[in-house]
Amino acid sequence: MKALVLGLVLAAYAPQQAGSTPLDPQREARVQALGKQLRCPMCQGLSIADSNASAARAQMDKVRELVAAGRTDEQIRGYFTSRYGEWALLEPEASGMNLLVWFLPLLLLMGGGYAIARTVRRRPASALPAPAPEPEAEKAREPGQAPPDDPWLEAVRAELRR
Repeated sequence: MKALVLGLVLAAYAPQQAGSTPLDPQREARVQALGKQLRCPMCQGLSIADSNASAARAQMDKVRELVAAGRTDEQIRGYFTSRYGEWALLEPEASGMNLLVWFLPLLLLMGGGYAIARTVRRRPASALPAPAPEPEAEKAREPGQAPPDDPWLEAVRAELRR
């Protein structure tokens, strides 16, 4: 008996089920378009129109209520940004510090392309020294054997001896 009374008392304070009745087709299309612009607070990267979370359904109901009250799209977006911050928008406005988010990837890509182009152009093939003609003594040597006075070979051998 106590459980039944407790259940009835708690049911009176439970939040109502989200899912208000849809508006006429024109206003409902506007609700859906606005819902696609607002971020679901529970899901990562989903709009409230695409999410099945109860918080998203409640927010869609609020959008529907604001549209029915005659609010403009900008007023509705302002309603959500005043309560949740710019995080509530799936695509924040490109102004102020948000410009960094919009343009930093492009700047990094351009900087990387410039660095690669500069590295490739730094040492063109025409700037490499032409190979010296081989003396007769080196032609008689076996392939794969380096001459005894090769400075590069001596440097490698000195490094290996350390």
